[in-house]
Amino acid sequence: MVTTSVPTAPTATAQQTLGRAVQWSGVGLHSGQWVEVTLKPAPANTGRQFVRLDLEGQPVIPAQIAAVKSTQLATELVAHGASVRTVEHLLAALAIAGIDNVMIEMTGAEVPVLDGSAQPWLEGIQGVGVVPQEVPRPALTLRQPVTVYEGEAFVSAIPAPELRLTYGIDFPYAAIGRQWCSFTPSELAIAVAPARTFGFAEQVEYLRSQGLIQGGSLENALVCSTSGWVNPPLRFADEPVRHKLLDLWGDLALLGTPPIAHYVAYRASHHLHTQLARAIARQMV
Repeated sequence: MVTTSVPTAPTATAQQTLGRAVQWSGVGLHSGQWVEVTLKPAPANTGRQFVRLDLEGQPVIPAQIAAVKSTQLATELVAHGASVRTVEHLLAALAIAGIDNVMIEMTGAEVPVLDGSAQPWLEGIQGVGVVPQEVPRPALTLRQPVTVYEGEAFVSAIPAPELRLTYGIDFPYAAIGRQWCSFTPSELAIAVAPARTFGFAEQVEYLRSQGLIQGGSLENALVCSTSGWVNPPLRFADEPVRHKLLDLWGDLALLGTPPIAHYVAYRASHHLHTQLARAIARQMV
């Protein structure tokens, strides 16, 4: 198991940014294209913003719930005629590290998948440090419960004295089956950030025929088959559900500072995650 000592959002009351710029490069999970990403410090109240360096005018795409366009196997944001895809792992890492304000410069349309988790992002942030800013971070409290359903799947936000994330999954694969996990934000850096994305062997050919997972490999995703894991070992016995919780936190980061609540999801998806975030945003107005 990989560990990290990255500062976490709940310990800070002031907004924070990076100590200095930090860069990564890698292939996009779905596009298969090589992209460079540079995170740069940003002033207080700037928020998290993507910048497409490869496009004319270098359009800015805010990491906000209003910018969500597509949620097919990843979360995609669109603004000013530009898009950026598969933002959830990076946004989760920024939220875990307590980075409120950052410019995310990219040379392409998809955030690199790296090793399939949020761990490499966190390690980079740890390397450059986190700087507090003399502006308070909003302390929002959920006024009433919110639940979004889709068949048996659901995701809820319930008023609570402290922020907690709980996730459940249920897959017809013996290697996964039914799994549940529950963590507070202060536990995510160690318990959730290293959890990698996963998929299923029999779906690979179809997804690639649909133009998806063009950059997927056994180095950046766990692959499960009816006979077990194709590329063990796992970092956690319940790594799949921990990764789903990571996705949820990355999608909720589109709220900026999610309100204090107990977030509970079961068999959910990026679509349901972002639908919940939209419902919460309406309540916060």
